[in-house]
Amino acid sequence: MVKPTRRARRFAAGICLALPIVALLWVPWYSYDAPHLAGMKFFFWYQLIWVPGSVVFMAIAYVLRRSAERPPRDRHLTRDRRRG
Repeated sequence: MVKPTRRARRFAAGICLALPIVALLWVPWYSYDAPHLAGMKFFFWYQLIWVPGSVVFMAIAYVLRRSAERPPRDRHLTRDRRRG
């Protein structure tokens, strides 16, 4: 299996961060009263559902960026062996 490149991981992380912003700033997508959920209009529960949704997308972006910045484990072990 081919590992994604650092550039592809950065692009995917950027998409994960941009998706909640675009979904909430494009108001015509959710400026409706119906359907109701637990007595709340669609406009309100759509925004509320994005709170945990944004956390999930930010966590995915964090994992993508963190794993892209980490040096490969083999190089790290060989450096330690040289010092010891």
